[in-house]
Amino acid sequence: MENPPTGEPRYVKRRVKGCSLDVHPTEKALVVQYEVEATILGELGEPMVEERKDCQKMIRLKSLNANTDTASLAQKVVEECHLIHPSKLAEVEQLLFYLQNRKQSSGTKPEKKNISPRDFTPYAGVELDEEASIGSIDEYVELLYEDIQEKIRGAALIFQLARNPDNLEELMQHEVVLGALARVLREDWKQSVDLATTIVSVFFCFSSFSQFHSLVTHFKIGALCMNIVEHELKRFELWQDELQKKKKFPDNQSLRKDHDKSLRKYQSLLAKQEQLLKVSLYLLLNLAEDTRTELKMRNKNIVQMLVKLLERDDQELLLVAVSFLKKLSIILDNKNDMAEAAAVEKLARLLPCDHPELQSATCRLLLNLSFDAALRSQMVQAGLVPRLSSLLGKRQLAMCVLYHISMDDRFKPMFAHTDCIPQLMKMMLGGEEQLDVELVSLCINLAANRSNAQVFCEGNGLKLLMRRALKLKDVLVMKMIRNLSQHGGATQNLFLDHVGDLAAQIGEDEAEEFVIECLGTLANLTIPDLDWELVLREYGLVPYLKRRLKPGSAEDDLILEVVILIGTVSMDDSCAAMLAKSGIIPALIDLLNAQQEDDEFVCQILYVFYQMAFHKATRDIIIKDTQAPAYFVDLMHDGNAAIRRVCDNTLDIIAEYDEEWAKKIQTAKFCYYNSQWLEMVETRQLDEPFLSGDDGESFSGNRDVLERPDLFYAADGILSGDGSISPSFYADIQSSELGEAGNLSRYPTRRADGPAFRPDERFFYSYTANASQ
Repeated sequence: MENPPTGEPRYVKRRVKGCSLDVHPTEKALVVQYEVEATILGELGEPMVEERKDCQKMIRLKSLNANTDTASLAQKVVEECHLIHPSKLAEVEQLLFYLQNRKQSSGTKPEKKNISPRDFTPYAGVELDEEASIGSIDEYVELLYEDIQEKIRGAALIFQLARNPDNLEELMQHEVVLGALARVLREDWKQSVDLATTIVSVFFCFSSFSQFHSLVTHFKIGALCMNIVEHELKRFELWQDELQKKKKFPDNQSLRKDHDKSLRKYQSLLAKQEQLLKVSLYLLLNLAEDTRTELKMRNKNIVQMLVKLLERDDQELLLVAVSFLKKLSIILDNKNDMAEAAAVEKLARLLPCDHPELQSATCRLLLNLSFDAALRSQMVQAGLVPRLSSLLGKRQLAMCVLYHISMDDRFKPMFAHTDCIPQLMKMMLGGEEQLDVELVSLCINLAANRSNAQVFCEGNGLKLLMRRALKLKDVLVMKMIRNLSQHGGATQNLFLDHVGDLAAQIGEDEAEEFVIECLGTLANLTIPDLDWELVLREYGLVPYLKRRLKPGSAEDDLILEVVILIGTVSMDDSCAAMLAKSGIIPALIDLLNAQQEDDEFVCQILYVFYQMAFHKATRDIIIKDTQAPAYFVDLMHDGNAAIRRVCDNTLDIIAEYDEEWAKKIQTAKFCYYNSQWLEMVETRQLDEPFLSGDDGESFSGNRDVLERPDLFYAADGILSGDGSISPSFYADIQSSELGEAGNLSRYPTRRADGPAFRPDERFFYSYTANASQ
């Protein structure tokens, strides 16, 4: 015989590591847990492959009783079990002493830990008087080759053994046992529901431990359970159809008796079927830990089957179905399948219910589904808002689902017609210093709706919220109050009593996050009766606002809220004058320079100038500072529509009161709105001299473009004597000489059917009013 080549494995080296001891939870036994390290050595003794495995050995102590000498027994255990090092003798003696004195129920054996579906109870036909023994396993296997009743008896005895986890390892060693069970299940499951339920329960016990999943998969029990579930659902539909047919003739006494008999039979069959479905689904749920196995189940329509089961009444069956759907719902495709199968509508009827675990599982499933906007809409249509509201005090999950629903503005008004908001207020004002984030977040969302805000503020609601927010400096509660303050009318008038409290919080000593919310709340208050000048003076806010306008003086969010508040108070004439005298306008210009890239900042600063332009004192300051109107002209053509709108409105006000700026603004707007037409004229002026002035100067020279009436000559009678354009020009422009050169209808001009032209109307206003259309 030839010697093996170099490098071929020759030896296996095993070593036991990390031995630990513990007592068995129910039996009089020691549990030894250890790690076996196996190393395959090459010809030269070098390690080639290493493998580690966690192992467990149980040392049963049947002779241990109250009179046993634990010291002697511990010595014997250490001597006979080579896994236990002699240094652990004292630990072994201590564990034996604990087992010796552990209390047991009087007159009964220690209860063994069973692995089974929730409180699994065999049917009356499966219950046996005899107790199974692991030593008689071969006899039980022989019973599986007899008739149906004997097969049921043999499977029930094996199931007794499998319910004890300590027997699973030994049962796994008897491949004949599991092979025979799998064969009987595959061949006879349609003949007896009791037989199928018992055998599936045996494999369920194995599926409860991940290390046995390969064993269950080897016998293809998962695929067989899928077939069982599908078949039983079809049988259920047939039973329902049969009952409906017999129910059509209530006046026929004979048919009524036949229907009552069929109904009793149906209820008996249904109970057995639901037990089979329950244990089959528990087994599949355990196997679905493997994502590949779960995908195979989805391909066999497991989602549709589970959704159908939601129509059943058995709460234990509903629990496993909902739990399975909850696990599947984290996958996008499964979630879409649930949406198509109308799962939300079927789940709605389960809330509220008297089964805590089913109620919790349903809420968890709804939470997973509520991340989808379309499914949130289905939840509202199914009437889940009031149902979930009734669970607010019991289930935090219900609050999370409601929070997701409240993110959609369409659904916020529906909360005002439930008892949700009173419950939320009770929870918020219950005295707890630290509120759950989910609770306050839901309130913040709901407060953004006018109807909900009115409910929140009913009675002393606003007063109590303000008291809590100011006492605890609670940023989230103040954020909710800020949302409440944005609603005008009666709700906003309630804030008159709290303006002073809010203004007192604005200062460098307070946390910036809290100050931001207080500033935002004050900025929302556009109440005619509010004397802003008095507030600014009494609380010395003007110096603070001016300091915060300096770029980099605080976080951008705080500076932005300061700008918004200045815009709000600038609506008051006296306040605008006070702010202008304090030098805030130059500070705003500097801030505008620093925040040119931030559209939100630019828009809010421009809005402040817009408000100030209404008041003579501040308007004069803005006009004298030529830099500000120049900014408006530059931003008049900004890509942001809101910025353009504010600039146009502000420039219109400035042009109305200052002729010099009116002319500049008029020219800028004219050139912008007619840029393409002017560019065309520029390119043709060399070929068509009449487009140039008397001195040959083009419109691009130093002369004001609006003082060049020759630019508008395209046909006789276009210009009137005072240089204004006749409306007929716009109607006939496409047939004119310029119109023939190119279609000008795409350029902004006054519409032919627009308002009549008034000779005494200034050209700038008559043109821009229509050009902007």
